[in-house]
Formats: sequence, structure tokens, C-alpha cells
Amino acid sequence: MQRSLLIGCLLLLGACSVEPGSEKWCEQKKEQSKSEWTSSDAITFASNCLLESNTIGSEAWCEDLSEKPKGEWTADEAASYTKHCII
Repeated sequence: MQRSLLIGCLLLLGACSVEPGSEKWCEQKKEQSKSEWTSSDAITFASNCLLESNTIGSEAWCEDLSEKPKGEWTADEAASYTKHCII
């Protein structure tokens, strides 16, 4: 029973990790040594953190997405919009 509770808590804590490409993630990566980055980190940073309009959750990103027809949103975009722009 205790083992199940511990595993459940660990899974919940893992779900709270920072979303790659979000403003908080970009800030964390700026502070982290680039030698510790994975190739995926570098690609995500380049595509989401270098320009304000591409940073997930930024005002510009929220505005750009709100102008895009909702039928063209991906599931990830819809989830990120809800998480960063509405809540």
C-alpha cells in the first residue's frame, strides 16, 4: 500500500515538470550550462526561446494562436493555450 502511494506521488510530481518551450523552461535553459543540453533541448530552445513570438505562453504566442482558426490547432497547442493563456 505504501509503495503504491509513493509511486503515485512520484508520478504526480513528474507531471508538474516545466513544459519544454515555455517561458519558464527557456529561463531555466539560459541559466544551465550548454554542455548539459541535449540535442532536443537545443532544437527546442532555438525554435521557441530566441524570438518572443515563439515562446510558448508568451503574450505574443497567445495572441498569434488566438488569431489562428481553432480547427487548425494541434492538441498540444490547445493544451498549452489553456494552460498558459486562459488559466
